[in-house]
Amino acid sequence: MGLETVVKDIKDAAEAEVAQLNREADAEATLILDEAKQNAKKIMGERLAKAEDDITKLRQQEISSANLEVKRTLLNARKEVLEEVYTQAEESIAAFSPEKNKELLKSLIEKNEASGKRIYSNAESEEIVKELSSLEYAGNIKGLGGVIIENEDGTVRLDYTYDGILKSVNEQLLRQTSDILFG
Repeated sequence: MGLETVVKDIKDAAEAEVAQLNREADAEATLILDEAKQNAKKIMGERLAKAEDDITKLRQQEISSANLEVKRTLLNARKEVLEEVYTQAEESIAAFSPEKNKELLKSLIEKNEASGKRIYSNAESEEIVKELSSLEYAGNIKGLGGVIIENEDGTVRLDYTYDGILKSVNEQLLRQTSDILFG
């Protein structure tokens, strides 16, 4: 065996070893790449799922916010309508004819003057109240009409003013009025 044969054997062995190392390196690189691709897919899937959850939550928040705004707007509109109805009722009371006013005052006084000593009314109704009531006329009050009857020591005041009656009826029947108007 010659030197050339030994060199060729060493060279062939080295080339075989390099080829083996290259195959192992390629296999390891493929494994690393496959693992990296799997990790990338997993991370991408997780981020996509998180993004979809965030979008769903954001959409839900926007819908809830819009619903609240609609409810607020609707409630404000209903409030405005109820206030307009109340204003129209005040205007209707203010427009009572003198005969209607006298009739109402007579009814209020007859039913309630036994409870008091003094009586008050607005300036427009003063003469009518003095004519209809046996109570001491104590002065004028501001308002749409009606009377206030007071006991002897002034500790009890019965408010039968049209304003007071309207306010009381409005408070008691607000729910029913709302149901009638808005269903």
